[in-house]
Amino acid sequence: MIRVVLADDQALVRAGFRALLGSAPDLEVVGEAEDGEAVLRVCRDTAPDVVLMDIRMPGRDGLAATRDIVADPRLAGVRVVVLTTFAEDAYIFEALRSGASGFLVKDTEPAELLHAVRVVHAGEALLSPGVTRRLVEEFAARSRPPAPDRRLDALTGREREVLALVAAGLSNDEIAEKLVVSPATAKTHVSRSMVKLGVRDRAQLVVLAYETGLVRPGWLA
Repeated sequence: MIRVVLADDQALVRAGFRALLGSAPDLEVVGEAEDGEAVLRVCRDTAPDVVLMDIRMPGRDGLAATRDIVADPRLAGVRVVVLTTFAEDAYIFEALRSGASGFLVKDTEPAELLHAVRVVHAGEALLSPGVTRRLVEEFAARSRPPAPDRRLDALTGREREVLALVAAGLSNDEIAEKLVVSPATAKTHVSRSMVKLGVRDRAQLVVLAYETGLVRPGWLA
């Protein structure tokens, strides 16, 4: 059973999400919060697997609350999906930088939302179909060139190659096909890279790949 906390300042929105998630046999809503201050307390009390987090909430917003969750060692296993009406590139990149594992807009189809919770719980990164990597790349293109960064020194040459492909949006199966290795080997490289770099999931690998300059917008094309 995947345990979910809902964080949104609108009770009607939370009720809709609760009804939708409750219709799935493998998902359970274990708590709700109406602002960024409350969500941290609710997460500590309920130990969820996934938080559906609105960005714009009174007081402490969803981005700040996401940073709080990521920084709390007691919540190391919690994954955050930012859910908002604002599909703007700056919000997307800031959500990922804050530690979110996924980003969805609120007009996402119900089946896609259920899929998102399962995908993020499994450790994958997720962006809404309408929120493509092009937006992240455009944001990165407007940022300053990265300063010299030694974090990648911990990776082997193959792990760097895999990291670049993760940043390009390839799945483990696609990485395996491109590098002519087994999917299990590709998954192992991804997992080892996360451990060595101290990141929570694939979304954070994507951010780090851009921040360190390992990949730049449009490099794969």
